[in-house]
Amino acid sequence: MIVLGIDPGTAALGYGLVERTGSHLRLVDAGCFETPSAWSLPQRLLAIHRLVVDEIELHRPDLMAVERLFFSKNAQTAFAVGQARGVVLLAAAQAEVPVREATPNEVKTAVTGYGAADKGQVGRMVATLLDLEAPPRPDDAADAVAIAIWAANSEREGIQSVVAGTRPVGALDRSAVSPAPSPAESSFERAVREALERERTARRS
Repeated sequence: MIVLGIDPGTAALGYGLVERTGSHLRLVDAGCFETPSAWSLPQRLLAIHRLVVDEIELHRPDLMAVERLFFSKNAQTAFAVGQARGVVLLAAAQAEVPVREATPNEVKTAVTGYGAADKGQVGRMVATLLDLEAPPRPDDAADAVAIAIWAANSEREGIQSVVAGTRPVGALDRSAVSPAPSPAESSFERAVREALERERTARRS
């Protein structure tokens, strides 16, 4: 199984691929894609989408693991993460690659055993788990590899309540890959949902 981990951001996006064979984990590729500050937001998002598409086509991952959007004191950072997540999820959907998601604390706990671990601790543990001489650089790449490790191990252990996105999430958390349904669905929302379902069924037939 090959897992593509993504640490989303519009200025810098970390990516890491991990292959799991039985209980053994191997690093396939890792890096950080930085977009020039002179580029407009649409240019940055297009470049990020192309990068993820290229990684999917090159490595054919079985899963994609993406850091979940979380509330941040810096609204600009939160928006940037959300925008990057959007094009990453689009690339996964286009290639029909299943997506798993986790919060930074969930990943840190799974990799280091401590939900408040700093980036240095995460990087060192990633290196230990993958038998590397040094952590992937920069930190964004190490974080992406950590997300991939979390997903690979969670799949192996069968932690479906977390991995498959079925654990409870707030009804207003619409950034989740599998958000909880709204308490009351309007007729418009129901019509859109049914239309999308008909379209997906038609494509499969």
